[in-house]
Amino acid sequence: MKATIARILAVVAVAAVVVAVAVAWRGTSSEGNRAGDPGTLLKPTVPPEVEAQQLANTPKGKLLPLRDGEHRMTLTMPESYTPSAPYGTGTDDYRCFLLDPHVDQDVWLTGSNVLPGNPNVVHHVILFKIPPDSVAEAEAKDKAAAGEGWTCFGGTGLSGEFGSLEDANWLAAWAPGGDENKTSDGYGVKLEAGSRIVMQVHYNLLKGAAPDTSSTQLRWMPGSTDLTPLHTFLLPAPVELPCRPDHSDGPLCDRDAAAIDVHKRFGSAGDTNTFLHILCGTEIVPSETTSCTRPISRGMTVIGAAGHMHLLGRKITIDTNPGTDRAKTLLRIPIWDFDNQGAKPIDPVHLDAGDTVRVTCQHQQWLRDKLPAFATQRQDRYVMWAEGSTDEMCLGLLQVAYDDGS
Repeated sequence: MKATIARILAVVAVAAVVVAVAVAWRGTSSEGNRAGDPGTLLKPTVPPEVEAQQLANTPKGKLLPLRDGEHRMTLTMPESYTPSAPYGTGTDDYRCFLLDPHVDQDVWLTGSNVLPGNPNVVHHVILFKIPPDSVAEAEAKDKAAAGEGWTCFGGTGLSGEFGSLEDANWLAAWAPGGDENKTSDGYGVKLEAGSRIVMQVHYNLLKGAAPDTSSTQLRWMPGSTDLTPLHTFLLPAPVELPCRPDHSDGPLCDRDAAAIDVHKRFGSAGDTNTFLHILCGTEIVPSETTSCTRPISRGMTVIGAAGHMHLLGRKITIDTNPGTDRAKTLLRIPIWDFDNQGAKPIDPVHLDAGDTVRVTCQHQQWLRDKLPAFATQRQDRYVMWAEGSTDEMCLGLLQVAYDDGS
């Protein structure tokens, strides 16, 4: 059981796809959105045409002014990398690159930005912190893989990287159109002396493969600065979206066949679709709406909330203590916008150990009829949790400070 849960933790990490750890990034305008303006897609019977957005046309994010005592460092991939489908099929490549911030004393990381070397292929970027006791393993993994970096669907692939969904080891995430993000005043993520950074880049191959050399910019303050530690609490839920009744003759409308297809494209990381039911205590039931309710193990204050789905996502909510007189909604997105997934600052909400948090998602197959990303995948298939842009996820994220200060 412990091994199964650990596997879930490792794979779920990739879903931070476009969520900044600290503050919402500003999305692109509706004219350039990859999914079009969600407000115009209200009636499934007559949705309008949607123009495709090319990543290369997305404006570069803006840098924000530095605060007193804050600095920036820039870390760049040692060599260029040309992406490819690691298992010989699919249009996605997740590659991890080991970066050295050269910190000889503890520091606080207080924000980040990404400079994509080749916007035609860089779909999104996640930054992970690698503590000193894991550096040797990361260096060995980097050395063992051919070419720059290593394949890393579902996380960095390092042992024990996710000890808990309540404290993910990522630092930040970036997507095209995102400005530099920064933590709320008074908060930071501790980076110990001797640590490294892994930059996980999701490459999308729909426009073909081409070399990339990307960089990240990190905002930091000395470790002696009086800041409150910030953590990321993950709330994944299964996705079990069946084919529409009048579109159910496709070979991948069978769940078992769809699961085999996902495994072929993503290896063991493709098995999360089943493991999530163990985490959530749910049954495999085809439905447009899925959810997961989890208890809180220790007191915490929530200062931000975010949701993550892909292009077939329609609605997402995060609620605390559902079904009780203490129920509260932390996040409600009635019409999902794929191009605006940043964390939303909220009025602080305190939760005690034993309280519950639920994430609920709705996905709809009719969106594949109109969105440009499905131009070669119009035929329905059974959709479950997986890493590809045209697969799906259901994930809630909370930015929290724990009562014990850890």
